[in-house]
Amino acid sequence: MSDNLETVVKTICTGFENDKTRMIDIVRELQECLGHVSDDAMDLIAEQVGTHRVEVESVVSFYAFFSKEQKGKITIRLCDDIIDRMFGFERIKQAFSDTLGISVGETTPDGLITLEVTPCIGMCDQAPAVMINDEIFTELSGDAAVEIVEQLRAGIPPERLRRRLGDGNNSNPLVSAAVSNNIRKFGEVIFAPLECGNALRKALSMSPNEVVRAVKTARLRGRGGAGFPTGMKWDFTRAAEGERKFVICNADEGEPGTFKDRVILTERPELLIEGMVIAGYAIGAQEGVIYLRGEYAYLRPFLEDTLQKARNMGMLGNDVMGHNGFNFDIRIQMGAGAYICGEETALISSCEGLRGDPKNRPPFPAQKGYLDCPTSVNNVETLCCVARIIDQGAGWFSQIGSKGSTGTKLLSIGGDIRRPGVYEVPFGMTMHDVLEMAGGTGAAAVQVGGPSGELIGPDMYDRIICYDDLATGGALMVFGPERNLLEVVEYFMDFFIEESCGYCTPCRVGNVLLKQRLVDIIHGQGEPSDLTYLEELGASVKATSRCGLGQTSPNPILSSLKNFRPLYQALVKEGQQFQPTFNIQNALSTAKDIAGRPSMHFAE
Repeated sequence: MSDNLETVVKTICTGFENDKTRMIDIVRELQECLGHVSDDAMDLIAEQVGTHRVEVESVVSFYAFFSKEQKGKITIRLCDDIIDRMFGFERIKQAFSDTLGISVGETTPDGLITLEVTPCIGMCDQAPAVMINDEIFTELSGDAAVEIVEQLRAGIPPERLRRRLGDGNNSNPLVSAAVSNNIRKFGEVIFAPLECGNALRKALSMSPNEVVRAVKTARLRGRGGAGFPTGMKWDFTRAAEGERKFVICNADEGEPGTFKDRVILTERPELLIEGMVIAGYAIGAQEGVIYLRGEYAYLRPFLEDTLQKARNMGMLGNDVMGHNGFNFDIRIQMGAGAYICGEETALISSCEGLRGDPKNRPPFPAQKGYLDCPTSVNNVETLCCVARIIDQGAGWFSQIGSKGSTGTKLLSIGGDIRRPGVYEVPFGMTMHDVLEMAGGTGAAAVQVGGPSGELIGPDMYDRIICYDDLATGGALMVFGPERNLLEVVEYFMDFFIEESCGYCTPCRVGNVLLKQRLVDIIHGQGEPSDLTYLEELGASVKATSRCGLGQTSPNPILSSLKNFRPLYQALVKEGQQFQPTFNIQNALSTAKDIAGRPSMHFAE
């Protein structure tokens, strides 16, 4: 163990006050500094923060962005989601692999570059995309991949490889990202003109109960997908016992196909901050946390600067906006590549410096959440809606949208459409109208709500975008007639298998079994009874899994079976003598070798 390693670890841990609940930050900084987190480093971290070595290693082994093995100074992470696969992922992967002379998962012999794949990085409107360290590159070609490698080898750092900057705040010096916002439709709530501080001043002129009542009157439901009434969640948190309470903003949009929170964070961070402060005032909290997914690390300097400006304006800190006794501040907690952390209790575990394992409920976060304190976890879009409701009034907000789903919804639309991007639309639009607006007429299918949602076909395009019909956190993936929908379903099952935390058997094992039977069917080795098997096993996984990931992971198979059953029926065969996955010749191979002749009963 080198003295230098000990010095580095102690410096990093001390920077986080040797607080073991900041384990994700400690490990992340060490990974960035040294390119890995070695066994010796884990021993030193455990000693420094006063925890067990196993707690450190559980974090290192859980998150995709951490590694015990040495990685290159530069890590190239290719975005491997279904949209990227549709628009050139394999071509880009091959170009990087050939030029580097390594396969995915390997590091160049000089230790400079590591090549990896990662699930959706929130760029489905500009695929294919890649992360190089924290830099984002979009709409790549094979030639561009070759040029990037040549420049990296020439010593040009990733941040100097950008050929252009994106629109809006993507060109802000603190962001400097080659990312496009692609805001296709500006609505009345999120992307309306903003006068910073108005909503907060109005909230502080009201009592906390009046603020909660306004949110309830507006009938605001959580925009993360579940649609739980926000005012009710705040009521539960406010009424819970405990002097210390928290507001957590879930900015871990890891659902493939979703990227609308990325645009809010880029263009409306002030609105989000204002919503968080109002939430803190309403529930009696003094501390807020923005859980920012690791793939959006390039936005962190800009967000930290926005938070500091809010402090300078008196919107954060002690006696917020001159309101005596109301103190509130916000910190950013970085994620590290784990889809499961989008589930609120797993997110809380991650904020506490642990593996992103979901927690058992009850108790619910509103009663016992972050650090065992009452906690309200709200989506980025939800908190922005809160600020608008207080500023413009609950009546104004409730008149937008449909009866059961008030306000607007941000839709992240990607795939086989002419105008991919973010659309702010009022609840109540039909899918047909949405597709026409985005240039997706003629679509063979739409995946609503990401892989955990529902796959629908043209006969269902008259259905309504709202919580009582087509509920969605925002992702719409559009597939044209040339796409193989069962291959899409297979990809989604691969995604859930990869992202499962592995805690409970139904999710850990059941999804593997579902995928295996699906593959058999795709390869023509299925029989009609397999469809019943998929339905029954899928229902079992949904009913018995511990958290939302497992409870929705069979949806790709179950919804495609329901809405596209002829695709399955065309591939299964009846009346086979053996199970279609059983190969009699393989089973007889040993006997044939011993006998020295082929079978007399089963000819080859």
